[in-house]
Amino acid sequence: MWSRYPRRPGLVACGVEELRRRRREREAALRKARREQQLVSKRLLREEAPEEAGGECAAAVLGEAEVQQFLRLAQRGTEEKEREKALVSLRQGLQHPETQQIFIRLEGSMRTLVGLLTSNRALLQLEAARCLHELSHSEQSAVAEACLPATSYLLTYLSGHSSDFIELCLYTLGNLIVESEVVRRQLLPQGIVPALAACIQSPHVAVLEALGYALSQLLQAKEAPEKIIPSSVGSSILDSLLPQHMLRLMQPGPKLNPGVAVEFAWCLHYIICSQVNNTLLITHGALSTLGMLLLDLAGAVQRTEEAGLELLACPVLRCLSNLLTEVAVEAMGGQMQLKDERIVAALFILFQFFLQKQPSLLPEGLWLLNNLTANNPTLCTSLLSLDLIEPLLQLLPLSNVVSVLVLTVLCNVAEKGPAYCRQLWPGPLLSCLLNTLALSDTEVVGQSLELLQLLFLYRPEAVQAFLQQSGLQALERHQEEAQLQDRVHALQQIALHG
Repeated sequence: MWSRYPRRPGLVACGVEELRRRRREREAALRKARREQQLVSKRLLREEAPEEAGGECAAAVLGEAEVQQFLRLAQRGTEEKEREKALVSLRQGLQHPETQQIFIRLEGSMRTLVGLLTSNRALLQLEAARCLHELSHSEQSAVAEACLPATSYLLTYLSGHSSDFIELCLYTLGNLIVESEVVRRQLLPQGIVPALAACIQSPHVAVLEALGYALSQLLQAKEAPEKIIPSSVGSSILDSLLPQHMLRLMQPGPKLNPGVAVEFAWCLHYIICSQVNNTLLITHGALSTLGMLLLDLAGAVQRTEEAGLELLACPVLRCLSNLLTEVAVEAMGGQMQLKDERIVAALFILFQFFLQKQPSLLPEGLWLLNNLTANNPTLCTSLLSLDLIEPLLQLLPLSNVVSVLVLTVLCNVAEKGPAYCRQLWPGPLLSCLLNTLALSDTEVVGQSLELLQLLFLYRPEAVQAFLQQSGLQALERHQEEAQLQDRVHALQQIALHG
């Protein structure tokens, strides 16, 4: 807390520790928010033949009699072409929720479909799998649970030879996983983790992307931190080779596939956010891989205007930010891996890219910069030596969220002591702080007050400049605000009495 009484040495010492505590609390809140911002979604593979696309049949809702007829023809038709055509018609009908409900209520329908899925006719198998895929895209958990009899076969087919069929099975499993805990409870003892781990060595990019999708759906389950990720649960994610292979597939270089890297970066994000055993990930080289990938991304945005790079930047930034908050990082020398000033330069290149393409990602990058500089004088020095304070200040007007993070980074620099504050002021910092004090957002103003306290502590000469620029009047605007009045009063005392 900020003291109500102007005891100069005590106030200052307490204030610096209070700043650190506040920042730790804010970072914990940010981590929690990022854990809750999940990417629960479903994906649908529809690659219809030209003669199917746009036809009336594709738009038709099927009645119970029609569903029965198509199932009967698919099961007992005299010619394979006739059986396949019946399944195509059924699949098109299953694009509609009404038909899906009719199908799952119809006795024996799923048993028939599973029978076709396990037949020795490849085309019938494929169409049956496509029917299941349509069902898996339903938003009704009852539809997903109706597919339970098929899950063990879908897992078995992951070890097959057709990459297209494996891809289809993976997306279907991913859709089913996200919809129902009942499905997840069945898939775990059936061996979904070992089955997914076997797929990660596939040479096919489409299979790897589908695997990343299915795995990310599994990792987002609310029970994942207790029942899916930890080593203590037997066949788990951390017990498998999945983490090592994910990091391998995220290594920068000519073999890096952006689509695959995006999927596995999100998987890594969910594992890190579970906070089950991030020390293990650090041991596997997660920090160095992510750091190199960040440098690679910064180089890529300078070379190309290609859209989609921001899709990879977001999970990479989140992974690094969360890992840097681990106690184990410094103990294991992990911080040393990210002391290279190129990391700071790369972030500012990405900031410029985000400003043009995706401003919503600026807070992600600033949060990482905050975590990098919080306990790292070397990277604070890099900010100063690379003349990056002014570009940082230019971000202040963008939004309140951005302002708070920019000010927090500047607090990280200022609290390192007099030598750092001498490079912060004289300069544009003080006038920028007076502008933020004119705002009404309590968090922005509070962070501005904390930065002013550090500046006055290590650069007493700044107090006079503050007074000359109507600083007291700026403080008076907030002296009645309950959350700010203690800090305002403390700064008024410092400004008036030194």
